[in-house]
Amino acid sequence: MKFASDNWAGAAPEVMQALVAANEGAEPAYGGDPWTRRAADAFNDVFERECAVYFVGTGGAANGLALSCLAPPYGSVVCHEAAHVQMDECAGPEFFTGGAKLIPVPGAHGKLAPGDVETALAGYPSRPPHGSPFAALTITQGTEYGTVYAPAEIAALTEIARAHAMKIHMDGARFANAVVAARSTNGAAPADLTWRAGVDVLSFGGTKNGCLAAEAVVFFDPAMARDFEFRRKRAGQLFSKSRFLAAQFIAYFDESLWLRLAARANAAAARLSEGIGAIEGCRIWAPTEINEVFASFPASVEARLKEAGAEFYPWVTPGDPADGAMRRLICSWATDDASVDRFLDIASGA
Repeated sequence: MKFASDNWAGAAPEVMQALVAANEGAEPAYGGDPWTRRAADAFNDVFERECAVYFVGTGGAANGLALSCLAPPYGSVVCHEAAHVQMDECAGPEFFTGGAKLIPVPGAHGKLAPGDVETALAGYPSRPPHGSPFAALTITQGTEYGTVYAPAEIAALTEIARAHAMKIHMDGARFANAVVAARSTNGAAPADLTWRAGVDVLSFGGTKNGCLAAEAVVFFDPAMARDFEFRRKRAGQLFSKSRFLAAQFIAYFDESLWLRLAARANAAAARLSEGIGAIEGCRIWAPTEINEVFASFPASVEARLKEAGAEFYPWVTPGDPADGAMRRLICSWATDDASVDRFLDIASGA
């Protein structure tokens, strides 16, 4: 009953097999290998356009380096108040940008709403040289509360950002889970959730969904990546044996493995959320749209679960609607129905 994080799961067997295959022989370093070229082509196919793709080892590096191309040291970046860039990256974006200012904005269930963004922007009028000019808007897909932006919601936000001459970044740590959810509700493709809705740069996550320390920064306009290779090198994120990152993405996209893994995680979370919601005294705090469940339990139920070995984390963010009572439970591609059912049996006292 390991529901603490999807980072706890290992790599998918197909990904491990790809790593073993890439280990054969000697190949050029620093991205000069055939795996890197094939992986870049795979990204182009997934997003239906020519992209500039750069592999890095962590999501924090992906976000910080992406934002460093969009925001100058004196600029401001608008984000949700619970965003990973705001809460969980130890001021990494500020470091990578050389000092850009994060402007956190509240919003229900982890989402930024156009009206709230407009209000935030209005509160920081242009006052050169005193005021920090707006440079970028960053949104998370799926959000830190497990919800998903529809293409129209993204387009509404990017329209506001464009009106203020801002670039748009998307943190896609759980992008695969969001794609699965969006396809089932409105048929949206990866392109619909990104560049067609106005997104300039995507931090594409693989680690949480079956890869092993494999993330990518995807520029939908390659011209915007003109100095990214230098930023990545300076940040220590240019891997000499980069074929081991690239090989993972080749396997990840092959026969839609990435979506099958994410669908498995989403389905487990839906099963878990429905069961928790049916237990007296328990509460679900946000719609369960991807692989995250946000719930609260009576103290006796939580104690019983912990005693039985269930693992999950408290979830406290700015504007916490549960006043510290919320818990985050995450399912991964490796979560099985037996683990979910056992958790529910214990929680219900069965």
